[in-house]
Amino acid sequence: MNITKVVTVGLGYIGLPTSALIANNGIFVHGVDVNQRVVDTINAGKIHIVEPSLDEAVAKAVNSGFLRADTQPTVADTYLIVVPTPFKGNYEPDISYVEAATRSIIPLLKAGDLYIIESTSPVGTTEKMMKLIFSERPELEGEIFLAYCPERVLPGNVMYELVNNDRVIGGVNTASTEKAISFYQKFVKGELHSTNARTAEMCKLTENSSRDVQIAFANELSLICDKAGIDVWELIRLANKHPRVNILQPGCGVGGHCIAVDPYFIVAEFPLESKIIASAREINNYKSFWCAEKVKNARLGFQLKHGRKPSIAIMGLAFKPNIDDLRESPAKYIAQRIMQDANDEEYFIVEPNIDSHHVFKLTSYQEAVEKADIIAFLVAHDEFKALSFSEDKIVLDFCGVNNKKQGL
Repeated sequence: MNITKVVTVGLGYIGLPTSALIANNGIFVHGVDVNQRVVDTINAGKIHIVEPSLDEAVAKAVNSGFLRADTQPTVADTYLIVVPTPFKGNYEPDISYVEAATRSIIPLLKAGDLYIIESTSPVGTTEKMMKLIFSERPELEGEIFLAYCPERVLPGNVMYELVNNDRVIGGVNTASTEKAISFYQKFVKGELHSTNARTAEMCKLTENSSRDVQIAFANELSLICDKAGIDVWELIRLANKHPRVNILQPGCGVGGHCIAVDPYFIVAEFPLESKIIASAREINNYKSFWCAEKVKNARLGFQLKHGRKPSIAIMGLAFKPNIDDLRESPAKYIAQRIMQDANDEEYFIVEPNIDSHHVFKLTSYQEAVEKADIIAFLVAHDEFKALSFSEDKIVLDFCGVNNKKQGL
């Protein structure tokens, strides 16, 4: 009989790849998810999310017997908390999932066990969970190891980056840090950087806030250039010829469960000190609203000019190119906002990385481009870069698809 060594609580976009990676390094993994369908899918050696190479990794791990999924945790040596951390009202972080996951394993803990949070969390969360554990199991104080180690992977390249990216690992004490480092050394080739739990928590939030601020600068430039009659893509290409300038590409906003979310964890806790971080969030949220208004104005302009309602192609719903992840997607928000006051226009909603959507009826990108009068590019999927269309089409390119064709 297999002896379980690791329990991972949460089998989503990070939990499942992490579980498969650990299992394929010869460590028994008991993955836990509240969704029975997810559990059944994984136990059949299949996956419920789109991520390159993940299907092979999960199939191998399940078939070898090193990975199995369940709705309940079991006794292990190491417990990884990899659950979502959503918002409460007014963008306040909600750590109730982390707390629920922690409570589920408290009865199973024993001396010598290692408890690690990977979920993005407000500063101090690991210490809060430590107090919760010891309030329920006071005999474990000083007997178990607790640490925080955030993931820092790119959707679409998760399996490679889980192995090769550096990791920041912060324990509640030195012994916990060292214990966690020895665990990650079994399957991570990147350098492991030791710190304390609070710094590790802040590091994750800082990384994504930094990206958000840089994207906000690019998006703000795009708003200015639109008003000034300047091609923002050309402007950025030229500005980046400066040896110490590296401006990112603008888009239709910022999405995903990291960059669009993590800055609020800082702003909620340090509102007076986080002025730039808060402003970046406002700019990137506003860019999505602005894009939707641009499409609506084009819709009205077409109707006034041609005396009929236009057909409109909305190209992309994912939060970034070439993935199926729609979490916090600005493109999805824009599509919803455009269609809120739709008035019998024909819409073609395109997302080549998913087969169906519970709200939108999806159309192939070839048909959408062929039939639409107005084409709004929201996500720079690879499929869109090779498209050609007649000159009578109104093209609104919010993500630089046309410039990417030209290599700008």
